[in-house]
Amino acid sequence: MAAIGTPDGTRRLDGLRDNAVRYALLPLRIFLGVTFIYAGLDKLTDPTFFASNGTLVTMLHSVRDSAAIPGMVDLALKSPSGFGYAIALGELAAGLGTFFGLLSRVAALGGALISLSLWLTVSWSSTPYYYGNDLAYLMAWLPLVLAGAPYLSLDAWLTARRRGPGHGGTGEV
Repeated sequence: MAAIGTPDGTRRLDGLRDNAVRYALLPLRIFLGVTFIYAGLDKLTDPTFFASNGTLVTMLHSVRDSAAIPGMVDLALKSPSGFGYAIALGELAAGLGTFFGLLSRVAALGGALISLSLWLTVSWSSTPYYYGNDLAYLMAWLPLVLAGAPYLSLDAWLTARRRGPGHGGTGEV
């Protein structure tokens, strides 16, 4: 298959493959970033979420006996509002950091830890296991923990800025 500008098309195809590899995690970053920003804002703007007999407390009581680590639920029940705010603000921070690519590995690790804690408590009793979405979110965070956001991110921009002009910066921010 020939491509424009090359007799056999290999250079053009290699360039397309390189771009596909370079930006492969971008859709995942956008999805997880938007989803966690939305989840955090949804909790923070829900007037019943933090109420003493609200959504969070009801959910914690309903999953306590089926959680993998009931002690985590007990800990959350000691201060449901504090726990709720920690989760909501953590989701917001992980989502913003991931979406904008700022401290992206730290943000992804935060998102992974939130997903892990929710899987071990809220989603643990889902049968079959793949009905619980927190495990899938945990697995989705792991490539971003490993790779970060080297392209189209504030991390890349800051790295290029520190290196200065002519020092190997890709210019891809």
